[in-house]
Amino acid sequence: MMNFSSQLPRTFAAILAGALSLGALTGNVSAQDLKIQHAKGETTVPAKPKKVLAFDLASLDTLNVLGVEVSGVPTARFPEYLAKYGSDQYEKVGTLFEPDFEAVNAARPDLIIIGGRSSAKYDALAKIAPTIDMTVDPKDYVGSVKRNVQTLAKIFDKQAEADSQLATLERSMAALRQEAAKAGKGLLVLTTGGKMSAYGPGSRFGLLHGEFGVVPAVEGLATTNHGQAVSAEFILKTNPDWLFVIDRDMATGRAEGAAKKVLDNDLVAQTTAWKNNQIVYLDPVNWYLIGGGLTAIQASLDQISKAFAKK
Repeated sequence: MMNFSSQLPRTFAAILAGALSLGALTGNVSAQDLKIQHAKGETTVPAKPKKVLAFDLASLDTLNVLGVEVSGVPTARFPEYLAKYGSDQYEKVGTLFEPDFEAVNAARPDLIIIGGRSSAKYDALAKIAPTIDMTVDPKDYVGSVKRNVQTLAKIFDKQAEADSQLATLERSMAALRQEAAKAGKGLLVLTTGGKMSAYGPGSRFGLLHGEFGVVPAVEGLATTNHGQAVSAEFILKTNPDWLFVIDRDMATGRAEGAAKKVLDNDLVAQTTAWKNNQIVYLDPVNWYLIGGGLTAIQASLDQISKAFAKK
């Protein structure tokens, strides 16, 4: 006769082992997982992930403000407020354009955050770990920045901190728009290697006009990633009241003050912006490398506000 009482513990153990095995096969899906919408679609990510790799510097900036630590970052030119990420304390997992897939695999991340320059590597990285793309939409720059901040806040349970930061950002923007409306027309140019490109509404730097409220000095500029190639003659013909300049060479560490040399000529000197000392050299790291991070965008608002206040 079978002894059921003696078989019960072993039967229960077998069932438990099977359940655990099934859980391992179906992955780490749990009630704590979140479905996150991002630039590449929808991804299920763990709530409050512990091992995070951030290839997107704007997201890294925002996470830093929200008090969220990451484990790995790309090798990059960090501004002073993100300088700690250049230390050996943080694993280096590639560059802004090219992940080191061996290092990423070895890190065994719970979440990978990409955006902008690293966006093209989404498919490859998503095979390693849950990956979200925080690329900002230039046609809805601040709107997408806000959504990205709220997305990261949701993942890491930092909603209160995010709401406070976004409220401050909105107040600063509202104040700047009031000043910009009466400041005159502006033109933004990026210089690199002795050449210039202009950017207008809807471009990667279009928030100057669309969200900050600076009236564009010219309409219809190309909205491609590299802007519209222009010359000193173009700047003179456009004759902006304000000239905003991004020195790409300085942002990438290639040269110091290269933009000033490009603009120091007789044609630009005839513009209203030059004559009235209304040329603003925007922080190139914040504008060109960081972009839509909380610190970077607030600093950009503050810099332009101060420039207008002097007048």
